[in-house]
Amino acid sequence: MSLSLIGGARAGTLLLDVDLRVETGETVAVLGPNGAGKTTLLRMLCGLLPLESGSVVLDDRVLDDPARGVFVPPESRSVGVLFQDLLLFSTLDVVGNVAFGLRGARVRRSEARSQAIGWLALMGMAHRSDAAVEDLSGGEAQRVALARALAPRPRVLLLDEPLAALDAEVRTVVRRELREHLRAHEGPCLLVTHDPLDAAVLADRVVVLEAGVVTARGSLADLVARPRTAWAAELAGTNLIPAMAVGSILALADGGTVAVAEAPGDGPVFVAIRPAAVSVHLRRPEGSPRNVWEGTVRAVEGFGERFRIQVAGPVPLVAEVTASAVIELGLQPGSSVWLSVKATDAAAYPA
Repeated sequence: MSLSLIGGARAGTLLLDVDLRVETGETVAVLGPNGAGKTTLLRMLCGLLPLESGSVVLDDRVLDDPARGVFVPPESRSVGVLFQDLLLFSTLDVVGNVAFGLRGARVRRSEARSQAIGWLALMGMAHRSDAAVEDLSGGEAQRVALARALAPRPRVLLLDEPLAALDAEVRTVVRRELREHLRAHEGPCLLVTHDPLDAAVLADRVVVLEAGVVTARGSLADLVARPRTAWAAELAGTNLIPAMAVGSILALADGGTVAVAEAPGDGPVFVAIRPAAVSVHLRRPEGSPRNVWEGTVRAVEGFGERFRIQVAGPVPLVAEVTASAVIELGLQPGSSVWLSVKATDAAAYPA
């Protein structure tokens, strides 16, 4: 069983044009910045937003193909959906919400209730089965909505930030239960998330969506090691520099150069440099570093016990240093500094 989407539609000012395929038993995480079209992608797949071009195909069954005049309505697609706004039914109690899809699948009332309570138990919500929806906290409502999406065992699962409203402790438990369910799920699953940990634990591979198009796909490890856009580099927590390679010297558009230990081959490349590999000095450093640049501190931002220093110059970089280094070097916006990076710490790969 596979799910594919080739084509797109417009939502407001955003035009989605996507080539995506999810295989049988596979979970694909969709990552991307706000406004990239991640939720809109799910709406296209479940039938809430008809395509303007292309097709949606589940196995050999065409669900949407405007050129051929084919459109299967959402209720006939066997797709389970959890959207961020949850959309719980206020007229039903908690167990009634979870049993709703089961009853729609013609499961007997008593059996539907029994199965619904079982799903609520997996989410740690069995004790709230008779509660009214309006009495639930945000995290409780999230768990009920997730149980409702999973209970009918749909052929396709579309999950939009399924763990976003949960606190850290509950999130860990529910993530573990969801992982086991997804491993046993025989159909395709698409998981929208902003959390790389969710993608790492729950997904088999990752798709990055930016401005309505797929900009990267593969394993999360590949995405982190070789980001190809500024957003992906920020997610990976690394510096990303576009350059033109000629041998082992990489030329930047504004005239700067970067030396690398392994030549990637001539042509357009990206250079990834970890902030922790960037050394900060008040004077031009002596010694072995092949990369030395002068710059000006633009921002100093603390996170945890370390600080990130944004430096503008011929090679703009972010450096990661300790709090003591910030104090000893007197780093603040406007400070003149020198940066150094070993050639072995600059990873280059074809653009």
